[in-house]
Amino acid sequence: MITSLRRPTFDDMNLSNGKRARLYRMMYEHGPGNGTLMMLPCDQGLEHGPIDFLSNPDALDTDYIFRLAVEGSFSGVAVHIGLAEKYAKNYAGKVPLVLKVNGKTNVPSDDESFSSMTSSVEDAVRLGADAVGYTLYVGSPSQDVDIAQCNDVRRECERYGMPLIIWAYPRGSAVKAKGGIDSLYAIDYAARVACEMGADIIKLNVPEWNAATADKMPKPYNTLELSEEKGLEKVVKSAGRSLVLVSGGSKMGDEDTIHKAQTAMEAGCVGLIFGRNMWQRKWDDGLSMAGRMHDLMKRYGQ
Repeated sequence: MITSLRRPTFDDMNLSNGKRARLYRMMYEHGPGNGTLMMLPCDQGLEHGPIDFLSNPDALDTDYIFRLAVEGSFSGVAVHIGLAEKYAKNYAGKVPLVLKVNGKTNVPSDDESFSSMTSSVEDAVRLGADAVGYTLYVGSPSQDVDIAQCNDVRRECERYGMPLIIWAYPRGSAVKAKGGIDSLYAIDYAARVACEMGADIIKLNVPEWNAATADKMPKPYNTLELSEEKGLEKVVKSAGRSLVLVSGGSKMGDEDTIHKAQTAMEAGCVGLIFGRNMWQRKWDDGLSMAGRMHDLMKRYGQ
């Protein structure tokens, strides 16, 4: 077993009984089952439209997503309320459900980023979910409303004993002017904001070093020319006693997908939340990649 940076334990996280039980199911009874998380998100239909399904039209049928989650032994599948209502019933108990409770289309520009509520924590409880997901746009001009809405969700999560996963995404012209949405400064800031907001788990992108825009980042970030892994280690530390998941993003080749997963685990993340890099593959390829992820993640349990 490989030893990565020590991740927060349930005791470190000061979890309620409800949160502890639900996280235990995801981390020890499903997926790799060794205290890591291998999540399958399918919220892209709302966030990006049908375009993401063109490369694999089979995935337009959400049964494809849930079957992949079950047969690929994922720790959980994340969807919006409509898909949860219409498809999750046949898979209840077979794979944990994460209900995404806010969202938006990508028709407005990033400078207008704000995700309205699409469902509730109470809906998540009714549907038997093991966690809720909330997108928080750090740096957006609408962040005052966003933070207040996130706080309402956090309070409901505490009330119902529901783990809160925050999709922490830097957005807006002010972020772009300070190095870009994927800069170390922006990702590190997003990690800390999500931690301060009470996230149990934080979904983040891997920070990138771009020499052309590095001087735009505030000090001392403009001088921190770190590798992917070292940059991500810094982000994990900024996340405090929240667990960190790395987002897969757009579909990559097999080896790049494995490299990103290994970088995340070496940096101390609890796991991966790879959607398009899984369900945009044809069935056999998707199952094969899920198996490779399992083989990798079994080395990082604790």
